[in-house]
Amino acid sequence: MDAWRRLSRTARDGVLAAAAAVGLYGAAVLEGAAAPAAALALLSVGVAAPLVLRRRLPLLSALAAAVVSLAGLGVPEWSGRLVVMVAFCAAAYQGARPALVLAASVGWFVATSLGAVAPTTVAAFAEILVVGVAPVAVGVALRTGRLHAEQTVRLHRAEAAHTVAEDRAAVARDVHDAVGHHLTAIRMQAAAARHVVRPEAMPPVAGRALETIDEVAAAAITDVRDVLAALREPAAHDVRALAERLSTPACPITVISAGPDAPLGVAGHLLLQEALTNAVRHAGASAVDVRIVHDRDAITILVEDDGTGPGPSAHTEGAGIRGMRERARRLGGTLQISGRQPAGWRVHAHLPVR
Repeated sequence: MDAWRRLSRTARDGVLAAAAAVGLYGAAVLEGAAAPAAALALLSVGVAAPLVLRRRLPLLSALAAAVVSLAGLGVPEWSGRLVVMVAFCAAAYQGARPALVLAASVGWFVATSLGAVAPTTVAAFAEILVVGVAPVAVGVALRTGRLHAEQTVRLHRAEAAHTVAEDRAAVARDVHDAVGHHLTAIRMQAAAARHVVRPEAMPPVAGRALETIDEVAAAAITDVRDVLAALREPAAHDVRALAERLSTPACPITVISAGPDAPLGVAGHLLLQEALTNAVRHAGASAVDVRIVHDRDAITILVEDDGTGPGPSAHTEGAGIRGMRERARRLGGTLQISGRQPAGWRVHAHLPVR
């Protein structure tokens, strides 16, 4: 298994194509195909070889396999059509244009079926159409499942990062309020003692001690501020990176920023992250628009989606929305969450710049 994983994708596709060719040839020989062995081998290799390109050129790969398979219509025992069906399934899975893949698959299967045995009933013709649609339907279903799984993973990672950022912000606030306050008080007391006691009345050792206390407290305050700045990770609060991380092909997130760029801060970033996570996960949206307006006194965040859910009420607000309101209130701002017409949600936050 490890050796397989170390192979490049192209090498793995090459191995699968070779296995398909060997399987086709072996099955045809075992079934006693009425064709020369060299012809069977050539047909098997020809129809399987395009699978090597199933990732880079998915639709072209499927069409090439389909064209080669036409040469084997005169050999009923040869199962080249199975490889073509796999190729069309792979094309749909890789995200090639679904309409083109579907048209090519149905057209190829109808043509090959009519060339072999013409259907005599509507039911027989419908069965041919269904079989032509099946590979594409399976490919689209597998792709949808994969995208959903990837989106779930991204959301879980975003929620984990959200939780970590909240914890770091809480620690930063506590350290600032407690340790910073005490260090400032120590420095003020040392300065007050030096001011109250006349220099000539103060022992030299005491004067040097008070001076050292003042210097060490000042250095400690600077160190604490540096640690808090690193703890808050302002560089990580990139709105476009956040949108890119949560975007999916099924639900792209567009960001528009107006005015001079300014950091949202920890609380603003977490508020926006919660709004985007709600839109992607709970609103059933197919598109999300984010607009951030920076001006001298405030930052306005507007998140709109086209989901189906109604606007929240006091009875339906969850912990996430309550947390968003608390962050906005902590910053001295406002938060409004409402439904859109004809459908969707709107989150509007107005945060003052401090």
